[in-house]
Amino acid sequence: MKNVQKGFTLIELVVVIVILGILAATALPKFVDLSGDARKSVIKGVAGSMASANAMIYAKAQAAGTLGDSTTPATMTIGGVSGVTIEYGFANSAASLAKVMDLNPANDFDTTVDPDIRLAKAPTPASCKVAYTKAAAGGAPTYVITDSGC
Repeated sequence: MKNVQKGFTLIELVVVIVILGILAATALPKFVDLSGDARKSVIKGVAGSMASANAMIYAKAQAAGTLGDSTTPATMTIGGVSGVTIEYGFANSAASLAKVMDLNPANDFDTTVDPDIRLAKAPTPASCKVAYTKAAAGGAPTYVITDSGC
């Protein structure tokens, strides 16, 4: 009578465990700390939100005919938020722009260091930010992302 094998041998199980261990050891560092990538994505999202909010501000200022300029900035109520100061149709500071944006939760962001909006919980908030440069006559504002400290 022939002996029929049922199941795996000990050697086969050990080999499979070793292979799984090697795969886990090579893949694990990629997935251990994704928080830096997440913070970089948040800062890029903030820059997009800044541009979008400024487009909304410009449209409302253009429709109202109150674009303002550097010598006489205009003040408007936008989206239920009063006291938004604009120059040439755009927000004149990052703090003014942040009033209109939905930064949620608000304590994750530092809007007190003009012209930046910083990620307050980043390892180095000064290097995890979006710097806002207000519009000049006939120009548009700029947004510079710094994510080296995220």
